[in-house]
Amino acid sequence: MDFTFTEEQLAAAEAARGVFAGVAPDSVPSPALTTGAVAEGFDRELWSRLADADLLSLLLDEAHGGAGLNAIALCLVLRESAGVLARVPLLEHSAAAATVQAYGEPKSAAGLLARAGRGQLVLTVAANGRTGHDPAEQAVTAQREAAAWVLDGVQTAVPWVYDADLVVVPARVEGSVADRTVLALVPREQDGVTLTEQVSTNGERLAELRLASTRIDAADVIESDGAWEWLHALLVTGTCALALGLGEHVLNMTSEYTGKREQFGYPIATFQAVAVQAADRYIDLRAMEATLWQAAWRITSGASGVLPATGDVAVAKIWAAEGVRRVVQTAQHLHGGFGADTSYPLHRYHAWAKHLELALGPAAAYEERLGDLLAAHPLG
Repeated sequence: MDFTFTEEQLAAAEAARGVFAGVAPDSVPSPALTTGAVAEGFDRELWSRLADADLLSLLLDEAHGGAGLNAIALCLVLRESAGVLARVPLLEHSAAAATVQAYGEPKSAAGLLARAGRGQLVLTVAANGRTGHDPAEQAVTAQREAAAWVLDGVQTAVPWVYDADLVVVPARVEGSVADRTVLALVPREQDGVTLTEQVSTNGERLAELRLASTRIDAADVIESDGAWEWLHALLVTGTCALALGLGEHVLNMTSEYTGKREQFGYPIATFQAVAVQAADRYIDLRAMEATLWQAAWRITSGASGVLPATGDVAVAKIWAAEGVRRVVQTAQHLHGGFGADTSYPLHRYHAWAKHLELALGPAAAYEERLGDLLAAHPLG
């Protein structure tokens, strides 16, 4: 396949670089220096700039004020955002809005999507399940009652929920021949919704979302088959883009530091042991990049293959989770004492990398999924 980006995709990345140029990744305290969340909410000023640059509506059609682009464009923007540890729900918001557009009822979605594209309505997704180790679609049950759905269950580690207007919650419909998954758009202030604060590895504020007989109008529930699978694949692929952008920035930091740090009268970057480690991490990043664009291309184009698109998504997540961990660990090692200094920006990148490594499941979980796919679709 051709991985050459279109002019529109490159323009989106260029616009993102302009918006993120003034963001300082060390402007928020290190999680190691706080007893709770590092900040109460996301960066509203940055959110407004993203809206003004039309970067919150990339995946929306022109009818909703969007650019009509695809997951590849979103991943290019997310890649830029991770380099500065941008504290905005860009991935969750964009993925949720795109899913509503693709699978929701057009009449009920129109007003929501227009406001979401302008940043006036903030969306997030509950995608981590009850414990963070079980499937998200198994954590909440949904039962139809007349013109409403009733939800019960728990979702853990929901990002940005204290600032979101709507949370997209996958829920299992029981009682049919085969269980199916619906997506409910749950208002944060809805009756029956309880939030309990949690703090992530990178110090960001999350929440346990508890639903107790929470009634949602049928018009606000997406019943289309495949909606959750598509949304989950987009979230995972976007997480891979964040890991790539973070890893590239950290390797650049490491290159700059080792080029200046001298030992025995020479920059340590000239030592073979240092150069080899940096080269290995460069290879990791290139593998992360190749698998990311393969996954983004598959879920964007719907192209067929020996394995479903979920296979390419699993491969991308395996490389992203393991690759970003190796990149930040090598950076810590080559920075020496600076790597452990909590006032130095590398510490925050390390914390974010660990969060991304485990987000939506660690590499081992996706290796198991890939094994199941290979067993179900023999390559021979």
